[in-house]
Amino acid sequence: MSHIKKNDRVEVLVGKDKGRQGKVLRVFRDKDAALVERLNIIKRHSRGGGKMQQGGIIEKEAPIYLSKLMIVCPKCSKKTRIGAKILEDGKRVRFCKKCDEQLDS
Repeated sequence: MSHIKKNDRVEVLVGKDKGRQGKVLRVFRDKDAALVERLNIIKRHSRGGGKMQQGGIIEKEAPIYLSKLMIVCPKCSKKTRIGAKILEDGKRVRFCKKCDEQLDS
């Protein structure tokens, strides 16, 4: 079970976007990386092709390693480590180590 999932709010710990927060759009488990909304923006030069596509410089998000991200708890709004609990019904859920609030619904 990964500690970061899609739609989690995360904060960047190192790099040019240090301290900024964003929502996880996609997690690449094979690369141990995540795509975060409006963070780690890169520029790609594209050539116009055909009648419809226009060439130019396109700005898009690039993946960030999971080790450089930390989850922000929705309840206490602090960046935190997370733990895992097994509930009575056998379901495994993540929880905030600072406020003990359950992250998974």
